[in-house]
Amino acid sequence: MLSIKTDKVLELTSYTPFSKPSFLQKQKIVDFLHTHLDEFGDPKEDISNCLDYAMKEVPSQGGFCIVAHNENKIGGVVIVNQTGMKGYIPENILVYIAVDKEQRGKGIGKKLMNAAIEQAEGNIALHVEPENPAKFLYEKLGFTNKYLEMRLDKSEASAKS
Repeated sequence: MLSIKTDKVLELTSYTPFSKPSFLQKQKIVDFLHTHLDEFGDPKEDISNCLDYAMKEVPSQGGFCIVAHNENKIGGVVIVNQTGMKGYIPENILVYIAVDKEQRGKGIGKKLMNAAIEQAEGNIALHVEPENPAKFLYEKLGFTNKYLEMRLDKSEASAKS
């Protein structure tokens, strides 16, 4: 666990496969993301699986998680997974980022993004809904929209056949 003091009230803690969160810390991270991702979120099981991938609790390329603590309370979380596809796909994908609903607009998201960019080795991709207000922050940090993503959900596709 690497702690980085950024100012008087915000502390960033980085978790990696070499410095993993405890079971209780992991549950707090998952619960936080599930609560604060709003309509852009996923089920707790998916968030937990993503964190397991980043911490190499399952066979994976690994990744990292950065937690912003504001007066001993989680203020924001970002999870980045490594893709293992250097060159033709970015080496990292930012899977989840959320800031406490009551703390938004105070720079926590920007600090988390900057810390993730600094910690990641290689390029980073992320998916963002067009109506997500965080899209403007990502663009200000240099992210561009290179592709239109299309997905096939095989369970839905077979039902249509």
